[in-house]
Amino acid sequence: MNMTEGSTIEFKRIYVNDIAKTAVAFANTKGGRIYIGIEDDGTVAGIDDADDVMLKCTNNLRGSIKPDITLFSECRMENIEGKDVIVLEIQKGTASPYYIASKGIRPEGVFVRQGSSTVPATETAILKMIKETDGDEYEDVRSLDQNLTFLEAVKVFDNENIPFGLTQQKTLGIINTDGVYSNLGLLISDQCVHTIKVAVFEGTEKLVFKDRTEFTGSLLKQLSVVFEMLGRYNRTHSEFGGLYRVDTRDYPIEAIREVLLNALVHRDYSFSGSILISIFDDRIEVVSLGGLVKGITYDDIMLGASIPRNKKLANLFYRLKLIEAYGTGMPKIISCYKECYTKPMMEVSDNAFKITLPNMNLAGKEIMTGSLTVKEKACYELFKGERELTRKQVESSLTVSQPFAVKILNGLVDKNLIDRVGKGKNTRYELK
Repeated sequence: MNMTEGSTIEFKRIYVNDIAKTAVAFANTKGGRIYIGIEDDGTVAGIDDADDVMLKCTNNLRGSIKPDITLFSECRMENIEGKDVIVLEIQKGTASPYYIASKGIRPEGVFVRQGSSTVPATETAILKMIKETDGDEYEDVRSLDQNLTFLEAVKVFDNENIPFGLTQQKTLGIINTDGVYSNLGLLISDQCVHTIKVAVFEGTEKLVFKDRTEFTGSLLKQLSVVFEMLGRYNRTHSEFGGLYRVDTRDYPIEAIREVLLNALVHRDYSFSGSILISIFDDRIEVVSLGGLVKGITYDDIMLGASIPRNKKLANLFYRLKLIEAYGTGMPKIISCYKECYTKPMMEVSDNAFKITLPNMNLAGKEIMTGSLTVKEKACYELFKGERELTRKQVESSLTVSQPFAVKILNGLVDKNLIDRVGKGKNTRYELK
C-alpha cells in the first residue's frame, strides 16, 4: 500500500478506545483518516469483524467527544489488498476545540496533530480556538471549566420564584447551542474564578489595614455578601436640628447598591484581576477592570446612556430584578447625593473604571467646622429635610429670635450654600 502515516493519516492495527484522541486531533486541525487494520509500517493486516468495529467506532465518537463530531465524520469499510479495513474519516470541525468529554476543555482533553503525532493542545492554543469559533464576546465563549455547579444561583432564582431548569439556562445563555456551559455560566456558577477584594483602611490613606477580605464563588453570592459587608461599615450618625433628631448614614444605601451592581455588570471579565473596593474614613472607592465600552463617552455615562459590556449578564440581573433598566445607575448615584456638598466622582482609563462615594457625614462636618457657626450648621441641616424654608420656620426650629434667624440665613447665603428667593413677606430660602 502506497501510504504512510502523517498529519492527516493514522494507522491502527486493531480497534482501541483512544482513537477518540486522534479523531479530536483531526477535527481540531486539518481533518484526516484513521485506518483500522493496518500496521504502523503500512502493512495491511485487515480485520475479522468489520461490522463490530464500525459500531464501536461510531459509538465511541458519539459518546466520548464534545461538541458533537458525528456530522463531521464518516465510518466505512474498504477492501485494501484483498483485506477488510475500516476507514474513519474526520473533517475539520466548525466548533473547535473538540475535546474528550471526560477530560473537559483542558490540555489533557484537547488534542491536535503535529506531524504524525497526536499531542495535547496548549492552553494558549485552546483559547485561540475558542476565540476563533465563539468570537470576542466573553460571556458567549465556552467555559474552560465544564464541571460547574449552581447551588447559589438555584437559591437566588428560587427566592424570586423564577425557574432555573435546562430550558431557562439555554434561554439565558448559560448553556450554548452545543450544550456546553458558556462563560456566563461560569460567572454565576459556584466555581467562578473572578473575585472581589475589599480592604478597610485606617484614616484616609492606604497605609494601615483594618480589615481585608477576598470574596469568591458565584457573582450572585459575591454581590450579596459584599453588600452586607459594606453595610456593616456604613455607620449611622444622629444630630439634632432643633427639637428633632436627624439620622444620616455615611453612604446612601441605594448608591452603594448601584455602584456594586455597576462594577459587576460592566467589568471586563477577560482580565483576570479582581474588583477592588477600598473603604476609608472619608470615602469608598470601587475599581473594576475595563474602561468605557466603545462608542460611549464620560459625558454619555453621566447623562444615563449605557451599552452594557456583558449583555447577557445584565439581562440575567434584570430577570432577577437586581437592575431595573440600562443606563439608570449613574443618575441614581448622583441623585442620592443631590443634597450633599461633595459629589460622587467617576474616573476612567483605557482599562479601568473607578467610582468614589464620599462619606456624607464626614464631608458635611468638614464644611461646617471649616466655615460655619454652630447655629449655621444646625440651620443647614434643616434644609436637608425640607429643601425650602421661611425665616419663621428657622426661628421656630432653632428657637432663636427674628434678627438672629436673619443673620444665620444671610450667613448661609453669603457662603453660597442656600439661595434667597422672593421679597418681603414672600421671602423663602432654598438649598443649592
